[in-house]
Amino acid sequence: MSRRADVLETLRSAPAPMTIVEVADALDVHPNTARFHLEALIDSGQVERVDADHRGPGRPPQLFRAARRMDPGGPTRYRVLADILTQGLAAENDPSARALDIGRAWGRGVPAPPSETPEGALVELLDEFGFAPEQSASHQVRLRHCPFLELAETRSSVVCPIHLGLMQGALESWHSPIGVDRLEAFAEPDLCLVHLTTEGDTR
Repeated sequence: MSRRADVLETLRSAPAPMTIVEVADALDVHPNTARFHLEALIDSGQVERVDADHRGPGRPPQLFRAARRMDPGGPTRYRVLADILTQGLAAENDPSARALDIGRAWGRGVPAPPSETPEGALVELLDEFGFAPEQSASHQVRLRHCPFLELAETRSSVVCPIHLGLMQGALESWHSPIGVDRLEAFAEPDLCLVHLTTEGDTR
């Protein structure tokens, strides 16, 4: 166990908040060492300072206790969650339509990035999400990366409609003069194509 983990475990097992000196004595380390690890644990949200009930003269000692919540620095398994959710959507009667609706609903809550053009705002949004977009002169946006590639390769009927819905919902909420007609997934092995429409387009 690391020294920082020792400090955290000491606070967790203590019946009351502890001072720096008490933590240092419990671990047989210098107070500066205890202070260093306590500050790091505070920054990570695992430890919190406590106001001392001090009525006498002089400055009250700093007290620390372990935060009563799950460890925010623990391991995460978002890929497992994504697998569960996409598998559930894929089991529905019309998974693509449902995924499109979910993407649109989420996209409507995405604020518009600052940009001089509607296409530029869409490109900035896609770049923020990690799609490595390239603006094209032919009413297209070329996507060079999929941040959900592992899922898209196995459940494109769910993941790709979510992406399409995200773009459509965002543009609708921005009252943009452009829209997204369709998303051509894996138009090439290293490329997905976003096909744009403009107001008055009859296609």
